[in-house]
Amino acid sequence: MNAHHTPPVAPLELDSVGFIHRGHTLLKPTSLRLAGCQRTLIMGPNGAGKSLLMRLAHGLLTPTSGSVRWQGKQPAQAMVFQRPVLLRRSALDNLTYVLAINKAPRPELATLPRKAQAMSALEKFGLAHLAKRPARVLSGGEQQRLALARAWLLNPQVLFLDEPTSALDPAAIKAVEDAVLEFHHSGTRIVMTTHDLHQARRLADDIVFMHNGELLEHTPAHAFFTAPTSREAGAFTRGELVW
Repeated sequence: MNAHHTPPVAPLELDSVGFIHRGHTLLKPTSLRLAGCQRTLIMGPNGAGKSLLMRLAHGLLTPTSGSVRWQGKQPAQAMVFQRPVLLRRSALDNLTYVLAINKAPRPELATLPRKAQAMSALEKFGLAHLAKRPARVLSGGEQQRLALARAWLLNPQVLFLDEPTSALDPAAIKAVEDAVLEFHHSGTRIVMTTHDLHQARRLADDIVFMHNGELLEHTPAHAFFTAPTSREAGAFTRGELVW
């Protein structure tokens, strides 16, 4: 499974990480360890701090207290946002541009010209027929798959995804979830935010549950869904409003 990613991904340690903005505490001191090639889903109601926690883990934001560190060599990372940031170019050109500015293509594609690498990624994610279409006129699901194809070309050891299926129709959701599983099967660690309980049941190995800027649980997915330890997580899994 992990043929292209040796040595294994270093564990990620968050040590008493907090975040304060304009005097408001958005994340209370949080300690978390993510190890192995897991699919970690960060869950919680709106405003819980899910995306903030992930951005701090990825390094997009710097904590105002505590530390974020990899226990070993920092792995190659990629991030896919809820609304992908795409260039005013064709789908194909979006990928060839990324290859032009990054020097670490997937090993199995390294001998191919950039355009062939990009086309291979489009084919893998079911977008080859849209290669010449402007990226910004693609549907939401197509744009998300293009963002995943772009990440795939970068050969990340860790892939962060922020609500990647929000507002997509069921067919598009399935296509994105299948792509996420493809990454994982190739040896990529997944860290993903979602508020969708059904999606978490399908994808998660472990669950990080957030509420009001606080980490309340980090537990294997089966344990979380069968016997959550906090009142808030129990209410959330029952589909109740959590205050």
